[in-house]
Amino acid sequence: MKLLLYPCLILILIACQTKKDQKVPEMITTSFYVGTYTDGTSQGIYKYALKKNGELVNIGLAVISENPSFLAFSNDKKYVIAVNEISNKDTVGTVSSFLIKGDSLQLVNTASSGGAHPCHISINNQNFITTANYTGGNVGLLHLNTKGVLSDLLDVQQHTGKGTTERQEAPHAHSSWFVPGSNELIAVDLGTNELWFSELDVSEKKLQTSSQKKLKMNDGAGPRHLVIHPNNKWVYVLNELNGTITLVQKNEEGIYEKGVTISTLPEEYTAYNSSADIHISSDGNFVYASNRGHNSIAIFKTNPTNGELTIIGHEPTRGDAPRNFSLSPDQQHVLVANQNSNNIISFTRNSETGLLTFVDEIEAPKPVCILFQ
Repeated sequence: MKLLLYPCLILILIACQTKKDQKVPEMITTSFYVGTYTDGTSQGIYKYALKKNGELVNIGLAVISENPSFLAFSNDKKYVIAVNEISNKDTVGTVSSFLIKGDSLQLVNTASSGGAHPCHISINNQNFITTANYTGGNVGLLHLNTKGVLSDLLDVQQHTGKGTTERQEAPHAHSSWFVPGSNELIAVDLGTNELWFSELDVSEKKLQTSSQKKLKMNDGAGPRHLVIHPNNKWVYVLNELNGTITLVQKNEEGIYEKGVTISTLPEEYTAYNSSADIHISSDGNFVYASNRGHNSIAIFKTNPTNGELTIIGHEPTRGDAPRNFSLSPDQQHVLVANQNSNNIISFTRNSETGLLTFVDEIEAPKPVCILFQ
């Protein structure tokens, strides 16, 4: 009797193992890092995973770091670069480089960001790095070598001027963006209410002012972030203070011109709002923007002829103050970091309609940046 049972048990185990193996592809994951503010329970940069079905998994603390509020990868994706948004207005912020070692990050070195409160970091295909220093009102330039070592500060682009509101009493550089396939840099200054244009001189390792130095946004707009359409002709500027997106178009002479502006909010909404982040789908068909106050992701369809946007919906973020969000590498999901409610929300994304559907929620301490691996 026992002799007959053993083959049966073996067959059952094989069958179970086969079923288990068949389920593995459904659980394929992609990992992502989360930058945070560390004035509460957070200790630094955390690592999470996104399952293929949209579920979220907390892997754990990757490294202890002070206010690593915005993150970027080196070109070879061996290093994570973070700005340390130091809270003292009189203290110059820093940039840190971390080597990726499994699920952990190991500090390589730290350098000056060039100004107080660095809140955004950008990196080009030659590993040149720019930092947007909010309180400093300037953009710092550094370089990362092949061993992940940050250079000393190479250059600083200091902004001057002011806008028309209480938040715009002085320059407040909020982000900077390399235009794909070029050495052109667009810096976004909420305080001066302008886009600042420059060219990276690789040989001199300096930021040189472009022939078109600046482009002013609508009074009181307060530009914060931008996204560039895949055709490199259309730029969508997210304005924090008045909750709008302004289309900026590059003409045949290479000059940027301001186009149509559209609200990120429903017409009937009149309460407080502060827009935070903007992204575009890889096919260029949909633009998404986050609203803090209304606590939503605004969803827009792009016009393929002229780049203008049409609002098609608002998806509640199921949390407070959606500071940052990101589309997954396969474009199938959107993850939203709700800073004040300490959670990250996962949505599936319909690539045909652009609409979002809630999937999962996970705790995260003061999340302010999501960076997919």
